[in-house]
Amino acid sequence: MARRNYHHGELRAALLDAAEALVRERGADGWSLREASARVGVSSSAAYHHFASRDALVRALRQRVLGELGERLSQEVGRTAGPEAGADHQWRLVAVGRTYVQWAVEDPSVARLAFGAGAPATGDPASDSTSDAATPPHPHDVLDAELDRLVEVGGLPAAARPGADFVVWAAVHGLATLLVDGLARLDDPRAVAREAERVVRAVLTGLTHEAVPSQGWPTPHSAHTERRTERGADK
Repeated sequence: MARRNYHHGELRAALLDAAEALVRERGADGWSLREASARVGVSSSAAYHHFASRDALVRALRQRVLGELGERLSQEVGRTAGPEAGADHQWRLVAVGRTYVQWAVEDPSVARLAFGAGAPATGDPASDSTSDAATPPHPHDVLDAELDRLVEVGGLPAAARPGADFVVWAAVHGLATLLVDGLARLDDPRAVAREAERVVRAVLTGLTHEAVPSQGWPTPHSAHTERRTERGADK
């Protein structure tokens, strides 16, 4: 194996790149830290200076992937402010859902890594060491911001907002999972985009007209929303 010299910080990024390539080739579990090290031309002991274990490398890669997805969602939302959107208050959330599904279909192995089993839980030191601030914006924050905006412009009743992020996410992620796992098939990328749009609009229409029970709906949580709440409490 040819040895390579890396400047500070470059080796960490190179190991993440190698791990991402291995995920695409073999999935989240079909490779080792030693293999990732060999890919970039360093010893596994050099890799340990940045990642204490393979799991630590996977967690860091997951954080980077989520940051890249969040950035992609934000950019797509930013491109929906033109004439196509018009007075369609749902269009920005359609863009979020469509982009999420397209991303999962285009890169299924990495999508499974990002949202699969083993995602770091609240209080996991390895998770906390790579804060969400290092990979802004988180996809959930993009979704939350667009739902809040929809309430502000009158496109969604305020009473329907609590927990609406998880309702939309469940529908969009469900479509993405069906397509990635081959349980549902669509003819081409345009059809994928149109089906994602239909799912988002159907969910938002349902939320707009739902009857909220007197006791309210359950309040789901995720590792990210719990960390976000904890950070808010610390301020």
